[in-house]
Amino acid sequence: MPRPVYRRIVLKLSGEALQGKKSHGIDQAVLLSISRQIKEVRDLGVDVAVVLGAGNIFRGQENIGSLGLEMDRSVADYMGMLATVINGLALQNALENIHLDTRVLTAIEMQRIAEPYIRRRAIRHLEKGRVVIFVAGTGNPYFTTDTAAALRAMEINADVILKATQVDGVYSADPLKVKNAKRFTNLKYIDVLKKGLKVMDATAVSLCMDNKLPIVVFNMHQKGNIKRVVSGEKIGTVVS
Repeated sequence: MPRPVYRRIVLKLSGEALQGKKSHGIDQAVLLSISRQIKEVRDLGVDVAVVLGAGNIFRGQENIGSLGLEMDRSVADYMGMLATVINGLALQNALENIHLDTRVLTAIEMQRIAEPYIRRRAIRHLEKGRVVIFVAGTGNPYFTTDTAAALRAMEINADVILKATQVDGVYSADPLKVKNAKRFTNLKYIDVLKKGLKVMDATAVSLCMDNKLPIVVFNMHQKGNIKRVVSGEKIGTVVS
């Protein structure tokens, strides 16, 4: 059995990742695949926390001022935060179907659905071997779920953020559109910011840079990749 190089990780999943080939919503096959990969990592004894986006349901910024309707940015962002709760509950259900203990912790209190986010409680759940799912972003508008991932990772003393994407790393341009786009193996935080590379938003990258928290960007659709990254294999792009 491979020895993990990280003892505690934050896995950042976009909402689009959950929709698979569907135009919206949640693809149950993708959800099951992600859950099984998370179980592989838990079986190595690694603490796992997950931060979810909601682009498969509602993306706040895309709805501001659309069709002449002036939706307030704060309203749009709160709607997006609530959509992450739907994804979090779906992931919790999938994980518990394969016998993993989980807890959903929300930055916006909703007592009948999930526990309120409390840092010490989150750490205690991880110490007990539970997968912790963070939803509702930071609980504040104007901050993305990327920033929530960076913030939660530092609060729970994670060793790394694993950014699961649709491609196998960070490229100089969109590899799905630009044939000769260059893939980077290693990047410095400052290079990501200067070049405007689409790793995570600038606030999240700056937080990671200030606290020396590495980010690994990899293709989540390649089965077993999460375990490979945790085991130290050279997968994707490392930002450090």
